[in-house]
Amino acid sequence: MNPDISAASASHIADWPAWHSPVSGQPLTLQGDRLVAADGEEFPVINGIPRFVGAEEYCTNFGAQWNRFPLTQLDSVSGLTITSERLRRCLGQAVWNRLASMQVLECGCGAGRFTEILLREGAIVTSVDISSAVDANAKNFPISGNHRIAQADILQLPFEPRQFDCVMCLGVIQHTPDPEQTIASLYQQVKPGGFLVIDHYTFHWGRVTSTRPIFRFYLRRMSPKSAELAVERLVDRFLPWHKRFEHNRLGWQLLCRLSPITNYYRVFTQFTDQQHREWALLDTHDSLTDWFKHLRSSQQIRETLEGLGLVDLWVAKEGNGIEARGRRPA
Repeated sequence: MNPDISAASASHIADWPAWHSPVSGQPLTLQGDRLVAADGEEFPVINGIPRFVGAEEYCTNFGAQWNRFPLTQLDSVSGLTITSERLRRCLGQAVWNRLASMQVLECGCGAGRFTEILLREGAIVTSVDISSAVDANAKNFPISGNHRIAQADILQLPFEPRQFDCVMCLGVIQHTPDPEQTIASLYQQVKPGGFLVIDHYTFHWGRVTSTRPIFRFYLRRMSPKSAELAVERLVDRFLPWHKRFEHNRLGWQLLCRLSPITNYYRVFTQFTDQQHREWALLDTHDSLTDWFKHLRSSQQIRETLEGLGLVDLWVAKEGNGIEARGRRPA
């Protein structure tokens, strides 16, 4: 067994859904620092994390941002309950109350803002991300008896179908090449009677009436390092103006048309100046360097979920756009 996989983690491996090749579907066994199929197909295990993808392609910038800001959005670091409240709302009280007995597949885990809450509530968590963000996640929440991590593509997940009590994907689907295909792939992993929990960007005028699309056109084509520096310059230039006009309604509205940055002066008034800057850097980078930014209405999301066969649907305009959950019939 790979030495990076702890003894505590090993005790739960038999309880977790087994690894299967995302290419051939064959079961995989751990041999040293590799997961190997019977026909010799293999995938590396690096720092205890199985790696089922090669180049990061369209998601490289996401990996860079989470490794630069691995702690910023954690409730335990901010001292607030921003992430906990968002997750509780998306899961719904019935699922939230059952987390301690659930196998949860967390897709697009990033540095672990939701991982932290899931583990705190006692879930057995498999965290997956296509990018190098898995390394930041592992540093924040090491592999353990109730947490394992894999670098994998949502469209080619390394499991047999219908293995998890709850599959959740927050802040991710709009950034994938085909949101409907992504949602269908996530749903394949939900057990009978289990739950799918997602969110998605939706249309609002601010997305098209500001300068953000112009900046995004150029920044998303830059190298990760160049884009990072460009975002930092933008935040340092515009963030002081947002603070200055925080209580000036007309000035704020005009500024938001000109400024390409994301900021939270009117949302999280309890933030310190340092928190405002870090969240602005993180989310501006997210909004200006993503390769895909799809938009869907609540009706489109509902139709997609109904088409897949989910029942007990909840679809609402909340958070970053549309939040939704549903259950696979038992």
